[in-house]
Amino acid sequence: MHNAMKAKIHRGEVALGISLMFPCPQLVEMLAYAGFDWVLIDCEHGSIGPADIEVMSMAADASGITAIARPRSNDAADIQAVLDRGVKGVQIPHINTRADAERAVAAVKFGPGAGRGLAAGTRPDRWGLGARMPDFAAQANAQSLVCVQIEHQEAVVNVDEILEVDGIDVFFIGPSDLSQSMGYPGNPKAPPVADAIEQTIAKIRAAGKAPGMPATTETLPWVTGQGCRYVYNHLPRILDAGAKEFFAKAATR
Repeated sequence: MHNAMKAKIHRGEVALGISLMFPCPQLVEMLAYAGFDWVLIDCEHGSIGPADIEVMSMAADASGITAIARPRSNDAADIQAVLDRGVKGVQIPHINTRADAERAVAAVKFGPGAGRGLAAGTRPDRWGLGARMPDFAAQANAQSLVCVQIEHQEAVVNVDEILEVDGIDVFFIGPSDLSQSMGYPGNPKAPPVADAIEQTIAKIRAAGKAPGMPATTETLPWVTGQGCRYVYNHLPRILDAGAKEFFAKAATR
């Protein structure tokens, strides 16, 4: 279960992905062949169910792209449900406190006192036909990527203590929910929100951790310039940009 995307982020490189909100393994393959490092299987906002996650993860493994899932919530049961389908990491929403972050890590990692159940015969375990269970657990702990979302004003206030939690690979700033939490719904460029984003990224980098953010084609230079290594765009935005370029070329004929 080698996680090439996790290795890339820990080398200080940028990993570029696309978010999918509906089930389509063929699109997962297309994104791999287009050159993206990873795909976000969004179960929080999309229509993707457990069986869909499994098939999309199969497509990711077969085509060489890393599958990360955003579970429906930060509940341990929701986190385990996506991991048992075979994704290589999770982007966990609504982490506001140190305790939230500790529970999130425990839901991903196997071990004493951890919140993740260890079951034989799941897809990550090769249906029980792969390595010995202790070896599988150790490998899963080493390779699984944990990303926590900083997307509320409370999380921004508590970010220093959240950064102290071991086992987290990426600290992701969610600008949409953060703007809403701060009273500027849908406007992350509002000065108080923009300041909070920049200050939080600075704290993440000062702690020697990897920040993450979404980005469009227009905002990508700024996002990567801020040091974000875990970066994705949404599929509709990529389609929109390509369609606009296509129609603009047609209009010049």
